[in-house]
Amino acid sequence: MSNTGLIQHLRSPPQPPTPILACSKLVLCAMPIAQIAIGTVYLHDCPQEDHIPIYLIVLGVFSLTLTLLSCLPCANEPKDGTTNPLSRVCTAWNSLTSFFLFCWFIAGNVWIYSIYQPNYNKNTTTVEPYCDRTLYLFAFWTTTLVYILLGLFLFCGCCVLVCFYLCGRADPDDNI
Repeated sequence: MSNTGLIQHLRSPPQPPTPILACSKLVLCAMPIAQIAIGTVYLHDCPQEDHIPIYLIVLGVFSLTLTLLSCLPCANEPKDGTTNPLSRVCTAWNSLTSFFLFCWFIAGNVWIYSIYQPNYNKNTTTVEPYCDRTLYLFAFWTTTLVYILLGLFLFCGCCVLVCFYLCGRADPDDNI
């Protein structure tokens, strides 16, 4: 495949079948729904850091909104190369929402990791405030999962780049 053919293939990659897209959207909606539910159920159960349930709710709502808006037809560019003004609005909205989620994620990291190993016991006689175990551990592990997935993504990306480099060096036609 020539470089021009590769670039054309990258600009318009093949779209997966609709059932696969629908299933992936459902999977992507599961975590935000769980975040909203856990944050709402335990809204007042973390006096040690009362921002944690709010963090989960807001993160869940905006993530769910971003996922659902990607299903709208305005999110797709027209095939004929023209620009759709509604598509520009969707792109701007998605960019702003993604930037907000990134900033909100950083704030959540501060709130969650700053009280690592909180007091889980609501009925202690000490003056130290508590945080519900389910709420805290859910917030902790969903945040940590983002770092785990990011690390895997970077590791796999580096492996692919090394493979491309090695395969490129082994191709004798590229030295002409």
